[in-house]
Amino acid sequence: MARHYDAIIIGAGIIGCATSLALGRKGWKVLNLDRLPAAGYGSTSGSCAIIRPYYSTLDGSAMAYESHFYWNNWADYLGGDDIDERGLIEYHNVGSLVMKTEANDYLRPTMALMDQLDSPYSEFTPEQIREKLPVWNTESFYPVKRPDDPEFGVANDEPLPGAVLFHAAGYISDPQLATHNIMRAAEIAGGEFQYNAQVVEIRRADGRVCGVILESGESIDAPVVLNAAGPHSSKVNQMADVEKSMQVKTRALRQEVAHVPLPDGYRRETACVTSDSDIGLYTRPEQGDALLIGSEDPPCDPHEWVDPDDYNKDFTEQWRVQVLRTCQRVPNLGVPNQMRGVVDLYDVTDDWIPIYDHSDLPGFYLAIGTSGNQFKNAPIAGELMADIIEATQKGNDQDANPIDFHLKYIDHTFSSGFYSRLREVNQDSSFSVLG
Repeated sequence: MARHYDAIIIGAGIIGCATSLALGRKGWKVLNLDRLPAAGYGSTSGSCAIIRPYYSTLDGSAMAYESHFYWNNWADYLGGDDIDERGLIEYHNVGSLVMKTEANDYLRPTMALMDQLDSPYSEFTPEQIREKLPVWNTESFYPVKRPDDPEFGVANDEPLPGAVLFHAAGYISDPQLATHNIMRAAEIAGGEFQYNAQVVEIRRADGRVCGVILESGESIDAPVVLNAAGPHSSKVNQMADVEKSMQVKTRALRQEVAHVPLPDGYRRETACVTSDSDIGLYTRPEQGDALLIGSEDPPCDPHEWVDPDDYNKDFTEQWRVQVLRTCQRVPNLGVPNQMRGVVDLYDVTDDWIPIYDHSDLPGFYLAIGTSGNQFKNAPIAGELMADIIEATQKGNDQDANPIDFHLKYIDHTFSSGFYSRLREVNQDSSFSVLG
């Protein structure tokens, strides 16, 4: 006899675990299935795990600002400080220093969004930037270039005009542990997790979902199946035959993140997250006195869309490109001979805004397109998905009447239709990892 659950979640990354927790707290019996050996071992483990309140849209920014309070009150969200034998993660609330550049309109739109949400920030002069980060060179090198460009490293006549420090920001140093924390909370709420379990078929009966079949041949029953498969989301959608009706779709994008030793004068205890569209990079300090360097996807860098089951997991010239760009900002950084860091995948929608929605197949739901910039939002995304699933299963037409979701800490309500699979591509998006 097949096992039966109220809901099956495909994926045990941070979004899948957070949704399991939220559904469990509503009394649902939930099973998370993951093809890997533990929770948070896929693209979640490769996340830079940066927490920041600013996106290119009001609703996106509201959700991100709200997330700061979940991370800042982590034990409250989980339901206790002793739920995980590995201990709880630490949120390093060090702020995010974003350079004012031509590319971001000198942060005027971003500050206007923060003003609407009462999210705190401070404007910095170039002198104040150097006081906070003594190693920082405040010259401008825009537009972003690759090292083979003859003008690479040549400063413009005008330096950077300044920066903005967003205070509700920082990072999590161990994204896999954060996922494990949520998984343990979900288990306390009644959730079950099965690993090394690959779904090969979405089962249907009477025109709706009725469960899944695993590679092992086991059939599991559930009237609800959620696709939270990260970079494999498109393959799962194709398995369920729902992709063709979606206005916005997902693809897997290969990314490299460099880890390099902190240079002299770069103090980890006073360092913060940085975002710098002048050179197309973001950084954050990392444990072991390292600096983590990621790309903000400038136009000169080609996108490498890949098959999530068949892609190059070795570092390439892109690693060196990112480190050399950072050397423009931090001249004494140095370029290590040994490449260290992460090669992993983003699950990206056409406008880099995630999809939190149902699908055209009754009972089949979507929490996809989340890689790159949704780690921070996972606790809220889980609660949003649980509300969407519950309302839809009770008969609500999510397409005609998307539910409203209230953000309790900042007292802001948004329509879940913002994250619809049927939306037009959002032209307000940055069309990059910045969202």
